[in-house]
Amino acid sequence: MSEPIVVSGALGNVGAAVVAALQALGAPVRAAGPKPDAIRARFGASVDAVRFDFAAPETIAPTLQGARRLFLMRPPQITDVQRLMFPVIDAAKAAGVEQVVFLSLINIEKNQRAPHYKVEQYLRTVGLSWTFLRASFFMQNLSTTHCAEIRDRSEISVPVGRGKTSFIEVRDIGAVAALALTQPGHLHCAYDLTGPEALDYYAVAAQFSEVLGRTITYRDPSLPRFVWKELRGGRPLAFTLVMAWLYDQTRRGMSAEVTDTVAQLLGRPPIPLRRFIEENRALWV
Repeated sequence: MSEPIVVSGALGNVGAAVVAALQALGAPVRAAGPKPDAIRARFGASVDAVRFDFAAPETIAPTLQGARRLFLMRPPQITDVQRLMFPVIDAAKAAGVEQVVFLSLINIEKNQRAPHYKVEQYLRTVGLSWTFLRASFFMQNLSTTHCAEIRDRSEISVPVGRGKTSFIEVRDIGAVAALALTQPGHLHCAYDLTGPEALDYYAVAAQFSEVLGRTITYRDPSLPRFVWKELRGGRPLAFTLVMAWLYDQTRRGMSAEVTDTVAQLLGRPPIPLRRFIEENRALWV
């Protein structure tokens, strides 16, 4: 395989994991994102680092030139996928891309108002071969979005009540993506990807408490209070509303499903949350 595999969002949690997994396989990678210098600094000269921005149409065609496979993900700040993502899919088809591996959301078929669902449906209609990675919540949300509150206030505050989440480590998503992008047999497949167990946030806080050696408390704010706090902290409105919707769906059980897909595809069990906390303990100390 000589044609480069394009990875969008190469400096994001999942995109970086995909790049790393492809590098480990020796696959040719074109790592795309708004900051190519930062991409080079992170991954070295073995990747082709290019500037790519969904909001900058002039970056789309050069990014896709000569590529046959594309890992596509929706940046969290993008809610208008028709305006900002559909043109990228159209350009991929025009450039001769043969497969798009799209990072979607678990149980998305039950949540047709979500941006991910709209992208899935568009990919089905344009004549491109696709693979959907329908992932549960990332463990890395706890080391990024919730890092400061765990580290500084010893709490986790999300409005999900007793709703359970089958957290998945992004390295497992990256490994599955690399498999789908380099091996035959994954076209027109939709994979529900989860970790090995479903935990409510009380159990998550308990695992943090055990590993960090201090009490981490789960607080369950009301949905309006959560939205108010996020907006007050500077989160964009559209992003906050998407997060509020996802957490409300989690409260209703959307994220509780546990699958064995990762184990079947990779031949090993998915990474458990406790291992993730132990490996990244320094972030919350």
